[in-house]
Amino acid sequence: MSVDTVNLERIGKLRETKASMRLGGGEKRLDSQRKKGKLTVWERIEYFFDAGTFEEVGGFIDHRSTNFGLEKSRVAGDGVVTGFGRVNGMLVYIAAQDFTVMGGSLGEMHGRKIANIMDVAIANGAPMVMLNDSGGARIQEGIGALCGYGEIFFRNTKASGVIPQISVIMGPCAGGAVYSPGITDFVAMVQDSSYMFITGPEVIKTVTGENVTKDTLGGGDIHMEKSGVATYVGEDDETTLDWVKVLLSYLPANNDNAPARVPSKVPQLDVAELDSFVPSNPNKGYDIGGVIDRLVDSGSFFELQENFAKNISIGFARMDGISVGVVANNPKNLAGCLDVDASDKAARFVRFCDAFNIPLLTLVDVPGFLPGTDQEYSGIIRHGAKLLYAYSEATVPKLTVIMRKSYGGAYICMCSKHLGADMVVAWPGSEIAVMGPKGAVNIIFRKDIMEAEDQAERAKELESEYTDKFANPQLAASMGYVDNVIEPNQTRSTVINYLKSNLGKRQITPRRKHGNIPL
Repeated sequence: MSVDTVNLERIGKLRETKASMRLGGGEKRLDSQRKKGKLTVWERIEYFFDAGTFEEVGGFIDHRSTNFGLEKSRVAGDGVVTGFGRVNGMLVYIAAQDFTVMGGSLGEMHGRKIANIMDVAIANGAPMVMLNDSGGARIQEGIGALCGYGEIFFRNTKASGVIPQISVIMGPCAGGAVYSPGITDFVAMVQDSSYMFITGPEVIKTVTGENVTKDTLGGGDIHMEKSGVATYVGEDDETTLDWVKVLLSYLPANNDNAPARVPSKVPQLDVAELDSFVPSNPNKGYDIGGVIDRLVDSGSFFELQENFAKNISIGFARMDGISVGVVANNPKNLAGCLDVDASDKAARFVRFCDAFNIPLLTLVDVPGFLPGTDQEYSGIIRHGAKLLYAYSEATVPKLTVIMRKSYGGAYICMCSKHLGADMVVAWPGSEIAVMGPKGAVNIIFRKDIMEAEDQAERAKELESEYTDKFANPQLAASMGYVDNVIEPNQTRSTVINYLKSNLGKRQITPRRKHGNIPL
């Protein structure tokens, strides 16, 4: 067979073109990226996807603007790589910005590329991951850049609750660029090399006179500890991408599927230790993580937002290989009270789990809502209502364990029977009441106490009587609000049995366009 040299030459030129396309803004800028401790866009893609599975889409697309000399700055791909591949065998779509090409700035075609790959991800029911590393809108393109952002935001909203969306901030993310991550389900950041804010330090200084750095304004620690925007902050690019890979393993591809089931791993910690792990003194704190690790499959608890609103813990875990979402009061911080941030944190997580068919396990040890003018002025009524709404709306299996105390409105909020829990079990000695003994006695028996010779002693006696009456979950069980009172060491097996029996749960809700959650 004769060799067609013309075709071979064409193939050779194509290979040269594609090799040059991978250089983005050129070797010098790539080296600058590496010197900052950052991977280049293609290094990130190759690290993230299973070897040999990534397929680029739209690699030849370029901008078409001629404003302010942009016709002289043309690079195929227009500063973003889009495509799909496999992550531990799961199909995943990606849009990864290339900071070496015009600072990763977003223009009309850059935005259109991202919107197009999002459309494909939605159509094929696969997770969408966005690697953000951009200086923001490409000012030279004017409204074209704004249109690009708008198209992305619209699709973020369209995809919400349909496919998992994960934003990974791997460089600057400012102005309009932060709203796409703000809509997505999870936001990961990289320590010391990424930041997010609406207006930068220069604008803030001009408008308010306040001096602030990029890191103190919108660095990873700020969004992990104060704003709650970040779900995770990694030490470097690799650590952060590894975290995303693990996160994906707990999730289904889309809202029509359930997460993949994996082989069960019995907890390495002794389940029998639960009988004495939680202090009997309701005022004594402890770390809820110790309870969770003794209930779920060994090493499976994957905590989210661990440094934000520490009074409540959320995360994914597995029980007998089945993915579950865990929501748990943490008495180690603020006595486990519900406040504005804890309510928001838990409500958003509950809604995600419900959207993607992930059963909910709620561990309750809550004294109530955090009191004070700060909470009231911050809208604790509205924020607490979000958690009520989220649990009430959820139709996935809802399993609740009352461990020690559950008072007042917080009792209802933490997935009680009244909000549709499929299982509520309680440990011996757990208290379910309107409020704690001291507060209740001061209201109910105020006159009795005032008339006693020894008021302190009388109050103590009455508190003891109140505790004896309500520190027994059998009262709630007799009314049908607790399904069973169990030994703490039986909790894992009980939850797993209830979980398996409810996996086929079907719940028909009234027809409506959507509810109106108190945002």
